[in-house]
Amino acid sequence: MAALLLARSGHRVTLFERFPEPRPVGSGLMIQPTGLELLEEIGVAADLKALAAPIRGLHGLAMPNRRLALAMDYAALGANVTAWGVHRSALFNLLYDAVKAQSIAIETSKDVTGCETVAGGRRCLILAGGAKTAAFDLVIDAMGARSVLSRRSADLPFGALWTTLDAVPIPGFLPDRLDQRYRRASQMAGILPLGQSVSRATDSVAWFWSMRLEEYDRWRRNGLEAWRSEALSLWPEAEALLAQITDPEQFVFASYQHRTLASPIETGLVHIGDAWHATSPQLGQGANMALLDAYALSVALEQAQDLPVALARYSAMRSRHVRTYQLLSRFFTPVFQSESRVLPLIRDMMMRPVHSLALLRRMTAQVVSGRAVSPVRHSS
Repeated sequence: MAALLLARSGHRVTLFERFPEPRPVGSGLMIQPTGLELLEEIGVAADLKALAAPIRGLHGLAMPNRRLALAMDYAALGANVTAWGVHRSALFNLLYDAVKAQSIAIETSKDVTGCETVAGGRRCLILAGGAKTAAFDLVIDAMGARSVLSRRSADLPFGALWTTLDAVPIPGFLPDRLDQRYRRASQMAGILPLGQSVSRATDSVAWFWSMRLEEYDRWRRNGLEAWRSEALSLWPEAEALLAQITDPEQFVFASYQHRTLASPIETGLVHIGDAWHATSPQLGQGANMALLDAYALSVALEQAQDLPVALARYSAMRSRHVRTYQLLSRFFTPVFQSESRVLPLIRDMMMRPVHSLALLRRMTAQVVSGRAVSPVRHSS
């Protein structure tokens, strides 16, 4: 996204890719209304919606008594407001095709291990084996939470197993919702409709299962049948869906971090996405925040010819939104994913009253849609 926007603005852009061929990793994600607006601006939103599944809200039940633990409707923001569940591969391919159509240079099999300042404040990349690239006026770090150019932090206690499965009828499942089941806050299963991908002509869903990091090895040792019994005790109606899982290798195990750099900018270097602000996936903002960063950076560089001024403007445009969602994530994550016994009880007691009040329904929808505060603060 960043490469595409900057190339369209007239900048000379080179993409460095670690893999021999650029490719996505992972299962599915949600494109919030904020992210969709940016995809509309670059002309790929219609193609994405043709592949994706509309998500009209979030829903979750606390088991085994089936208390309402999560309820959010995008309709609180307007009749036509939705999010979209989509394969990472579908979103990736749309952006990758646009990049290739723009004739942006891509250098593959380039494993970046560092970044070095050279004369005039320019930067070159250091690659595995010690080779160095040519110098650039600006290096954009989009390498994620584990970027070698960014500050690392410890992983959060909980990660999640993710897999993509064919959509099948599930009693009680809401096909236009991200639907979840909880056992207190220590165990969570979820189903996210994804629509189609290039490799899947039929509709599919992402299934995810929360897990403490230290439990992963035990999960592999105990085998799938032991896990399946545990999963079905939480969500018995999902039996037909889980029957498709026959091999542990169908899962990708994701771990998460929560940290924000004090500043996303250095001389000749800027961080975007998780390289700047990593967080848990509880609010479904990760991909959308990264798209917003790419957009803000392109606008800032277009508005200011002086690079330091442009980078400072980029930071100012996004910092308030980033700080707000980092704070919200810190608040909501333990409510849905922790060992606490008290927080989930408070969550379940409050959800029905909150959902019954129109003002609170709208506020909740604004948070989840990415609009708790202005996503990009424009300056003169």
